[in-house]
Amino acid sequence: MRDLSEVANADEFLDASLRPSAPVRIAAFDGENADPANGHRIGDTLRAYTPWGELAYALRGEAGYRLVEASDREGIAPGADTLRELIGSEPAVILIDEIAPYLRKVAGRNAQRAGEQLLAFMTSLMKAVESSPYAALVFTLAVGRDGKASDAYSRETQDIAAFFAEAESVAARKATVIDPTEDDETVKVICRRLFTHIDRDKARLVISAYKSLWDANRELLPPAPAEDRRLDEFAAGYPLHPELVNVLTQKTGTLGNFQRVRGMLRLLARTVARVWQTRPADAYAIHTHHIDLGFEPIRLELVTRLKQDIYVPAIKTEIAAVETTPALAEQLDAGPFRGLPKYGSYVARCAFMHTLAFNETLRGLNAEELRYAILSPGTDVAFIDDARKRFATDSAYLDDKPGAPLRFLAEANLTQIIRREETNTDRDEARTRLNSFIRDLFAGPNLNLIPFASGPHDVPDDDGSGRPYLVMLGYEATQVFSDAVTVDNLVEKVFLHKGGGSDWRHNRNNIVFLLADAAGVPNMKAKMLRNIALESLRQPGKLKDLADYQVAKLQELHERSKQELALAVQQCFRHIFYPSRNRLDGANCDLAHTVVDIQTASDRPGDGQRQVVTQLQNAGKLRLPTDKPDSPVYVRDRTPLKKGQITTAALRTEFRQDPSLPMLVGDDVFIKGIRLGIEQDDYVYQSGDLLRGKGDPHAEIKVDEQSFIYTTSYAQEHGIWPRQEPKSETSKTDSGARPTDDQADQRPVDYAATSDRTMPKAKSPPLLEAEDVLKAALTRLLEQARHNGIRSLATLTIRPFDKSDALKLMPLVKSIPNASKQVELTASFETASGSTAELSFKGDIEDAIALKDYLEPQFRAASDSDAAVSFLLRFEPPLAVQGPSAEGLIQRLTRLVSPSAHVLATAAEQD
Repeated sequence: MRDLSEVANADEFLDASLRPSAPVRIAAFDGENADPANGHRIGDTLRAYTPWGELAYALRGEAGYRLVEASDREGIAPGADTLRELIGSEPAVILIDEIAPYLRKVAGRNAQRAGEQLLAFMTSLMKAVESSPYAALVFTLAVGRDGKASDAYSRETQDIAAFFAEAESVAARKATVIDPTEDDETVKVICRRLFTHIDRDKARLVISAYKSLWDANRELLPPAPAEDRRLDEFAAGYPLHPELVNVLTQKTGTLGNFQRVRGMLRLLARTVARVWQTRPADAYAIHTHHIDLGFEPIRLELVTRLKQDIYVPAIKTEIAAVETTPALAEQLDAGPFRGLPKYGSYVARCAFMHTLAFNETLRGLNAEELRYAILSPGTDVAFIDDARKRFATDSAYLDDKPGAPLRFLAEANLTQIIRREETNTDRDEARTRLNSFIRDLFAGPNLNLIPFASGPHDVPDDDGSGRPYLVMLGYEATQVFSDAVTVDNLVEKVFLHKGGGSDWRHNRNNIVFLLADAAGVPNMKAKMLRNIALESLRQPGKLKDLADYQVAKLQELHERSKQELALAVQQCFRHIFYPSRNRLDGANCDLAHTVVDIQTASDRPGDGQRQVVTQLQNAGKLRLPTDKPDSPVYVRDRTPLKKGQITTAALRTEFRQDPSLPMLVGDDVFIKGIRLGIEQDDYVYQSGDLLRGKGDPHAEIKVDEQSFIYTTSYAQEHGIWPRQEPKSETSKTDSGARPTDDQADQRPVDYAATSDRTMPKAKSPPLLEAEDVLKAALTRLLEQARHNGIRSLATLTIRPFDKSDALKLMPLVKSIPNASKQVELTASFETASGSTAELSFKGDIEDAIALKDYLEPQFRAASDSDAAVSFLLRFEPPLAVQGPSAEGLIQRLTRLVSPSAHVLATAAEQD
């Protein structure tokens, strides 16, 4: 017998006028504590095996139990009269709770029989209660408004609901369905138990701020339901966020060992205590992400009481570390979100709480739902999205299936598999492969790469075959700290010395240093390990253990890792030291510093030398063959040429030795600079009998000790330029000297004074000539022909000035149609060992091409070489100077090369 005298705040639950005046018997059956196999202790010597056994004892004590003892032991439901006798005429309340767990327990014996007997018992009990005016029957079912169950005992609950519906159908009195804690009532009960006072006026202001946020971000949040009750729910349950209540009731509540009200009270009591302890500045309400798994009482409630220990590895690794190593979410909080709300932890906690659901389809949440869960006046959607992407990218336990919601798995995903493979990768192999990758990445056509130089002996002191040396120091040997850039001792030693380190280096303007950034080395190594791990996982023996979607993802990651590795290497090796008189502050040698910015290093992944070349060009230090030359006056004033003369070889050496001059790739820019100086009347060039000054056509510029550059003023002072005009031979005869026989033969003939007064029977055909770039020379020659009334050409002779151009032109000459081709060639060269060779050729172009194929490699290997080539074309029929034939000739000869040449043509006889 019990009454409300023992209940505190009884008026809050039941009006005093409605309280029963007489004691009321209470008989309760709790299915969770029932033990149908061994019996549930109900007295000192008694055990009950069925609901009716426990209820009989509760109503009448041992005498009542003895009345149904046989039914209890046999599991056979008693009849209505027996139950009516148990109830008697005194007030009684019969409560049946958690019947579904009981039904599952007896299912192992005979589920169908147990269900049938339970139905029979409920039918008899309802009849007995119906005929007893002072008795009431209360039973609970975990079903929703739609009459469907969604918890761990959903099948049993549905069966029992059907049993009760059938029982009602045969009973004379309908049962009254009461939900003691509707969703909004559940929240009210929770808030009543958790908070002594809630300021409703301030709550309305906060809720209004949330509404403004929801409206402003409507497109980024889940669509509102047809009857949007979020504001009402928020107002009823403030400070609990509606999404938090929904997670606990609709997801966590489906777990078999989570009691909705009591479980929520335990979990939220710990959550409120933690929020009160930490007082986060962004806590305008209590959200799902305030369930802090780093707080031991909360973690134990979820892991131990709810038996979710399968997620312990995920919690420690991803959400909240128990030991010293921070979890992924904590790393994000301390890294990219430092000084901001703990977005990393918020994302992880929400994903975890949404994972705790019995049914697979309920687990997890999408991006819109995550924004709604975290968004508050103290947080921002952009940061939420950024944290979600970062966490999903690096997480080892999130579901990585395509299209899967954000939810945790008990087993590691592909990310964790890759990390394990990285851990098992041999470090020596990784170092070897990384060094090889770096060599390939920075090799290129413009600079001679010297990878991982360890001293002056590794770097030659020569011309580098026309290419400056790019000296790369090992990332483990020396590194540059961006906040304290200095010239490393090894860099200085290599720059100043050669060989064993005691001899001075001469070609100091022919060397560039490339060093690693200290901050980029760890990332570069990590990307190499990842690339090797991904490559290892693609072996057939390991692929068979992966799901199809993981195999596809692995292939994608492997391809991406190649680019990421290239980017990491280029972003690491970005410090360049180059020769300059404007030396770095504190440096003991003429070296300046420039650094490739991160964006530039990311522009061309896979072409490391390109970024070095570009940076040197931007610094005004490097000239490529396609670049414009420096001012001839600038070069003159900074080299020994200012004295008046210098050999071309010595001037070219100045560019390799003087740090104040630019570094040249090849000789093309150097030669263009000489020609520019000639055109601007700053230089005069002389090589043997060849003399070139302003106004002269282009000629081959040789870079050797026999060819000279003069300043124009020096050449004029020393009678070198302008060239002397030869004296006229006829002037000697006019002065009275008798002409020689040769002179007489060369005098013009006065045909009008001959005895027969007739014209000579034969005369030489007209000659046409021009000297320029080949295309311009041919165009001018054809214009001369048309101007002089010449309709066609019989022959054409081409003499290129440059031997390389002449050899390249040979196959083009061969392709000219309707013409015979003859070649005259003289060549000489000196081998590297000092041997010399000379040869001459005159004959058909087919044979000349075979000779060309022999000469080209000889010229490349020779220490010195020279050649003179002329092409003679005889047109059959004559080449018309007007029309497509002439234009076609120019196009064929100039489509691949554009040499400077002397051209000579003879006109065809006119009809």
